[in-house]
Formats: sequence, structure tokens, C-alpha cells
Amino acid sequence: MSILSYLIPISLVLGGAGLLFFIYTVRTNQYDDPEGDARRILNGDYDDHPKR
Repeated sequence: MSILSYLIPISLVLGGAGLLFFIYTVRTNQYDDPEGDARRILNGDYDDHPKR
């Protein structure tokens, strides 16, 4: 039962660190590319057989 006194704070710290990292990535606009995927899927430069 004493192991829980170690595991619970460790899990809370790791969860908080993950949440802070996620908020940081959202605020620095790392997920903003609304037109990129739409243009990449229609672009003929990238296909299943790339040029060598």
C-alpha cells in the first residue's frame, strides 16, 4: 500500500507535464495546416512509386 504514495504523485506529475506540453504545442500553432493536406493529396509529385 505504501507504493501508491509514490505512484500517484509520479503519475500526476507525468500527466501534468503531458498536458503542459500539449498546451504549448497548440499555442505555438504546430497543428495549423488547414490547406496542406488538401493540396498534398491532390499533388501528383508524391505517388506510390517515387523517382530515384
